[in-house]
Amino acid sequence: MRRDWHPEKYCIWIVLIAVWTVGCSSVTQNPAATADFSITANPTTAGLTAGGGAQAVTVTASGVSGFSGMVTVSLAGAPAGVTASPATLTLAVGTPQQVSFTAGAGAAAANATVVLTGTSGAKTHTASVAITVTAAVTPPAPPSPPAPAISGVDITTYHVDVARTGLNPSETTLTPATVTSATFGLLRTLPVDGKVDGEPLYLSNLTIGGVSHNVTYAVTEHDSVYAFDADTGTQLWKTSILGAGETTSDDHGCSQITPEIGITSTPVIDRKAGTNGTIFVVGMSEDSSLHYHQRLHALDVTTGAELSGSPTEISASYPGTGANSSAGNVVFDPGQYAERIGLLLLNGTIYTGWTSHCDSGPYTGWLMAYSESTFAQTGVLNLTPNGSEGSIWMAGAGLAADASGNIYFLDANGTFDTTLNASGFPTSSDFGNAFVKVSTATPTLSVADYFETSNTVSESAGDEDLGSGGALVLPDLTDSSGTVHHLAVGAGKDSRIYVVNRDSMGKFSSTGDTAIYQEISGGLSGTVYSMPAYFNSTVYYGAVTDTLKAFPITNAMLATAATVHSANTFQYPGTTPSVSANVATNGIVWAVENASPAVLHAFDATTLVELYNSNQAASARDQFGSGNKFITPTIVNGKVFVGTPSGVAEFGILP
Repeated sequence: MRRDWHPEKYCIWIVLIAVWTVGCSSVTQNPAATADFSITANPTTAGLTAGGGAQAVTVTASGVSGFSGMVTVSLAGAPAGVTASPATLTLAVGTPQQVSFTAGAGAAAANATVVLTGTSGAKTHTASVAITVTAAVTPPAPPSPPAPAISGVDITTYHVDVARTGLNPSETTLTPATVTSATFGLLRTLPVDGKVDGEPLYLSNLTIGGVSHNVTYAVTEHDSVYAFDADTGTQLWKTSILGAGETTSDDHGCSQITPEIGITSTPVIDRKAGTNGTIFVVGMSEDSSLHYHQRLHALDVTTGAELSGSPTEISASYPGTGANSSAGNVVFDPGQYAERIGLLLLNGTIYTGWTSHCDSGPYTGWLMAYSESTFAQTGVLNLTPNGSEGSIWMAGAGLAADASGNIYFLDANGTFDTTLNASGFPTSSDFGNAFVKVSTATPTLSVADYFETSNTVSESAGDEDLGSGGALVLPDLTDSSGTVHHLAVGAGKDSRIYVVNRDSMGKFSSTGDTAIYQEISGGLSGTVYSMPAYFNSTVYYGAVTDTLKAFPITNAMLATAATVHSANTFQYPGTTPSVSANVATNGIVWAVENASPAVLHAFDATTLVELYNSNQAASARDQFGSGNKFITPTIVNGKVFVGTPSGVAEFGILP
């Protein structure tokens, strides 16, 4: 029997197969997606003030489905008075560009939407930025403008200020980002006629011959004073302070200041003294009769000319029976002394301190005061009037002072009377090897307080005295209980750091140093022939053959160990650091290494990681000759000045 054939079923299968075939074809034959782009603006809002600064908006083109073309962006819809720079952009995919919007001084208050239209071929996309313009407000004119002030920063004394902090807190050009060997280096050397042992000083915007100059001052052991334009290196004037027929002093067989002695100490400047301002210097000389002279000179800062009544011959006597005494008075012999420490100008008075030539006697310790207006001597104090030695050396650091007019310094080895009176002072008024506070409340200078180590006699006998280092007056410090402390810090040859309470320094006890505020042993690894610097509650020390170390202050107490230190060490005499900063930011600690060649180092003040040194650049680009001990760098207005045996090396941002 024959099976029936059903043509309708056959047709259904044909239809299903056709549908399946079409479906498969649609999957395998779909064309590729179209390449495209998008644009974005960031931020999408901008607030502008008429006449104010610009605001930048970042515009970015992003590719879609492999787009790699260029996109042209135009802008439209900016309110009146608002400009865009640039007005058009050409963007590569993934490479953002900025457009800056600025409202002109006359722009009115407005709100508008700026449309950024990106075009590539036939494709177009947009982004938008909402702009708000605030009209400028004109402040009322002051009824009577103040007298014009001198702009810029001045460095008029050793280590920046009378506290001797070494901190210039007004430096905006030199930052950790700009002080690198690629951007910073030696600009020039200012040539002079002898060793520069004093720290260079600086006046900003000083008018000389009708022209405004930034001026650097340098003094030399050849008894010369120089003024240079700090921006061009041009010598503005030079003055010799030698008298007629005089020469500089010989070195008295002492290698500390050699081969000649002229102006050793850092001068001091009073911009308000005299007609144009005055620089005060002390110089030593020898006349044709082989007599030595020490004189205080007052020179006009714009010409170098001696002021009327200048110079003053320095001489002194003081009641006592000590070294070089006669008829009940100790006599100052100018040939036996050098004025090494930086001059102090305090309340119209110039203070000088005197040291010996090595340990060549006879000598004692002298502090003298002179009126800056009349140049007359107003006070004399001898620190060892009934003994010997006890000079004021301090590695060239300046006498320090506090806001109450008290003077602080470290006295070198010499006679100390261990027998004390009822007030705790030595019975014969001999203060050798002491941390001394001198009152200037009256014209008669007097020791107001002091600190002596319990082993001071043996330290002096072993030439292990405090006087090799300088004193630093710390700013007022408050502890956790709210108590305010007035402190000063110093160190010397015994490598200990002494922190004294300026209101009660501790005096002397043969049984131990129990009355001193702090005595830190082990913090330094070498002797100290330098002075510290201060910045952001941190004290920086550079002892001999030691690293530069940072000792933070917490709860009005100095840390007993450094928290950070430099990678390199500093050979004799160590280093006296200086600090530049913009208030409390961008701190840089600067230190000179007494090597051959000498090296200027710059360290981040927080970490003491080195930012720069003058040996880094290729081909000895920044080297500036051999070292010169006791040199303190001066940092001001984007420049660093370093004294050398034959000039002043000037560093700054490279042209």
